[in-house]
Amino acid sequence: MTKYKLLWVDPVCKIEVPERLTVSHEALVKTGLADRCIAVPVREATDADILLVHSEEYLEAVKTTPYMTLEELMEFTLQHGDVYFHPNIYHCAKLAAGATLQLVDSVMTGKVRNGMALVRPPGHHSMRSAANGFCVFNNVAIAARYAKQKYGIKRVLIVDWDVHHGQGVQYCFEDDPSVLYFSWHRYEHQKFWPQLRDSDYDSVGKEKGAGFNINVPWNKVGMKNSDYLSVFCHVLLPIAYEFSPDLVLVCAGFDSAIGDPEGEMRASPDIFAHLTHLLMNLAGGKLCAVLEGGYNLTSLHQSVCQTVQTLLGDPAPRPANLDGPCTSALESLHCVRAAHKQYWSCLKHAGITPELPTSDVSTKCIKLAEEEEKQKTGEVEKSAEEETWPEPPKRLAPPVSTALVLPEGVACPDGCKRFSSSEDPVIVNKLSDVSGFTQAVLGLLLPLGYEYDPSLVLLVRAPGSGLSDGAWQQLTGLLQGLAQGHTLVLMQEGEKACVGPTASSLLGVAAPPLGKLHAPLPEDVEALERLRLGLQADWKLLRTTVSQTF
Repeated sequence: MTKYKLLWVDPVCKIEVPERLTVSHEALVKTGLADRCIAVPVREATDADILLVHSEEYLEAVKTTPYMTLEELMEFTLQHGDVYFHPNIYHCAKLAAGATLQLVDSVMTGKVRNGMALVRPPGHHSMRSAANGFCVFNNVAIAARYAKQKYGIKRVLIVDWDVHHGQGVQYCFEDDPSVLYFSWHRYEHQKFWPQLRDSDYDSVGKEKGAGFNINVPWNKVGMKNSDYLSVFCHVLLPIAYEFSPDLVLVCAGFDSAIGDPEGEMRASPDIFAHLTHLLMNLAGGKLCAVLEGGYNLTSLHQSVCQTVQTLLGDPAPRPANLDGPCTSALESLHCVRAAHKQYWSCLKHAGITPELPTSDVSTKCIKLAEEEEKQKTGEVEKSAEEETWPEPPKRLAPPVSTALVLPEGVACPDGCKRFSSSEDPVIVNKLSDVSGFTQAVLGLLLPLGYEYDPSLVLLVRAPGSGLSDGAWQQLTGLLQGLAQGHTLVLMQEGEKACVGPTASSLLGVAAPPLGKLHAPLPEDVEALERLRLGLQADWKLLRTTVSQTF
């Protein structure tokens, strides 16, 4: 998939180079991560695979490109948007789609727990009858339809963290309630490519698919780790848990990382370790990440390594630079939650006003003022390529992942080391409704935990907590993203039956799905909202709207 490149001068397309793939793979080899992975053989996608998403006319047209002259390739390219063709790109595009399907097969059949497909060309911009944005065939859209057809799965979650809107994926599934598509993307009030009205927060899907298309527009550049985590905690994760997918596909574009000339964002590569970790307990751990964009070769390979190392189960690094979401991110967060309130129970009682933000510091006003000022002064912004950032911290897998201290008569689960102890148990308060509990964990506990940045997570379970094993395992798994995985679990002797599930979660096995969640009890939501509102003056990651800034 490195065997094609731009053959003529094109300032837009010159950043899409074969080195994107080679530096990513070389970094995985150099760090030893590749040796820890199972290499899945690649095949070409068949015509039947491609026709799951694309029209026959488009496929037949692309099939002719290997035989075109340079002039014919240039002419064919002009029929499509921001893409280029090469005599070998049809073959490479079939390999990219086929590699994605091979990964889906391996995950769905249990040969691997999860995985990442390093592919080129990318796919999320390509549409039914058109190449677009460096993309020829829509790898992830094909994978979603393939998984539904071959394995009979009912629900697929697609998480697109590329900095561009994957309009090809949106158009493919916008009327389909079996596919939940989430995308955040640089938008700048429709001034950034692909400059589509359909990329804004109020494009929620159509007909039966209304509510299953989630767009989070970034209306300013420079978004940081806090902005990304806030959207995960307050939008994506609550809805994803309510949706309860059978498979998670990630459009893993790393042009949303710091230093990228396209994205101009400031999120550090290690944030992708946390984003990946937060998705790994959905769908029983069935997660396939598929490379999309990423044009700064340094932050690209660093981000790829962070993602793969997390998929391998290594502890996530300490979260860095969590200073709360910016005003523009809060505006987008509020708008998205308001637009989807009518479709998702987790947002129904959350005190979200449907009105759009009316703050005097509206980012649209800021944007327009900035544009006028630049026109007057001819000011040129500092290039994102000039950004510098530290190497992501080295992540080590501990020689003993999980140790258990058990009383006599309780078997030690496989993979754990037994120690002896005479510690007294610790009692916890009773917990009840699973939907309310999940909302508390995602919208309150995780933001607090990330901002507090503990060195140790102490998790306590006692008889009578009322918490199901599944919810307990989800909690255990999610909290391991904190404190570099340093987690101490205390359980009373009466909880013997839960030792195995707890050890399984500590060992990195994905928690079982909770199933589609009903609406949390209104009194639970009200209590959580009161608590969140009372705490947000001191804890910025709890804020969900501009009016909550202080």
